[in-house]
Amino acid sequence: MKIGLMGGGFDPLHVGHLGAAQDAADQLGLDRVIMLPAAETPRKPGAALTAGDRRLAMLKLATADHPLLEVSDFELTQGGVSFTINTVRHFRDHYPQDELFWIIGADQVESLDHWRSIDELALLTEFIYLARPGHHIKAPPATPGLTLHRCQGRCLDISSTKLRENLRQNEPVNEFIPPEVIVYIGQWKLYQ
Repeated sequence: MKIGLMGGGFDPLHVGHLGAAQDAADQLGLDRVIMLPAAETPRKPGAALTAGDRRLAMLKLATADHPLLEVSDFELTQGGVSFTINTVRHFRDHYPQDELFWIIGADQVESLDHWRSIDELALLTEFIYLARPGHHIKAPPATPGLTLHRCQGRCLDISSTKLRENLRQNEPVNEFIPPEVIVYIGQWKLYQ
């Protein structure tokens, strides 16, 4: 079985996240994609995130009708900074016979050499990066054994930061956030 893993803040989850997961599954023949909200992201340590249970609930609502997409609370239950190596070790232990793929944006490829335990990561998982129009990888990482798969991503100019700002200002977000998630955000008065 081919399993994709996709971590992130998902604060809030938007159609770009869902599209990235679906594109990776479709183009690389993944059997499932597990989405993992981070307790704390390594790229922005100490950054305030909406409570983990709220982000987890939004992910579950948004993926309910997507048969290939699943949600895991692994990184939330671990707490602290969610390093990819710890998550991949966990899933490698649980799925020793399966192929694992970590899904990232093209903007992260050039920094992979600086990820924690990248040499071990290169042995445990392959990486799928979502190519974006106008973004070219200057130099592929030099990590021995690192396998990169290019996936043509959708051309969506969406940022969770911008969506949080729009929500604070009561500006429309219907085009970018699934309806069931918008309802949930309203019910819990998130991003006000």
